[in-house]
Amino acid sequence: MGVDSEKSGGICVLTLNRPDVLNAFDDALGRELIDGVSDAADDPEIRCIVITGAGRAFCAGEDLGPLADDYSAGRAPDLGTTLRDRYNPLIRAIRAAPKPIIAAVNGVAAGAGASLALACDYRVGSDKARLILAFIKVGLVPDSGALWFLSKMIGTARAFNLAVTGEALSAEDALACGVFDEVAATEAFEATWRQAAQRFASGPTRAFALCKGLLNGATERSLDQQLELEIKAQSEAGHTEDHLAGVRAFFEKQEPVFRGR
Repeated sequence: MGVDSEKSGGICVLTLNRPDVLNAFDDALGRELIDGVSDAADDPEIRCIVITGAGRAFCAGEDLGPLADDYSAGRAPDLGTTLRDRYNPLIRAIRAAPKPIIAAVNGVAAGAGASLALACDYRVGSDKARLILAFIKVGLVPDSGALWFLSKMIGTARAFNLAVTGEALSAEDALACGVFDEVAATEAFEATWRQAAQRFASGPTRAFALCKGLLNGATERSLDQQLELEIKAQSEAGHTEDHLAGVRAFFEKQEPVFRGR
């Protein structure tokens, strides 16, 4: 078991399925998730991607179980290689995907699991969800882009506090500070993230992709650089079928029907 994929109605749901270890990452799960995101990103029928977890956790980060003997013998793995080969390609695939990606955070998201949720475009949390930068508890630093994303969401001071304490951010606090976009009670959680996915899947897919591209690195660009990129993006959006459909619906005082083209 690694990642289950479900495609229906323009939505691809990727479910991390290692519930016995709280959906912790191993090599197989990492490869399958990268492949799943890349496949859905390239599929013209898919207009929204959802990542969620089986059982009671979203993702508990790296599975340290197989490394127990090495650590007991004083042999630490090369964590930089793990980042380079597994986690960084995953985060880059999520950010490069030209479609909205929802993290449906059903439970604890710790370590790289928190980084995974933060890398997505939209986060829906169960009321039982918690985000934990647990790295510090084993003498490590947040990776997989966690502090890059988090500092932009809540500021460097709060991000530093979460990084050095390893304290959990509850679903309610995550919603209040803008890390989560929606929070739902457990019984309504799946319906809530599926409704969000349907909204995205029914929207102007190419415009969503262009928005995502403009946001990627926006705070590192100058205003003039951003304005020039907006010229290119708006010109491209203006030549889509969805733009014409939207304008027609505006004049006809109807709701637009976008087809993702």
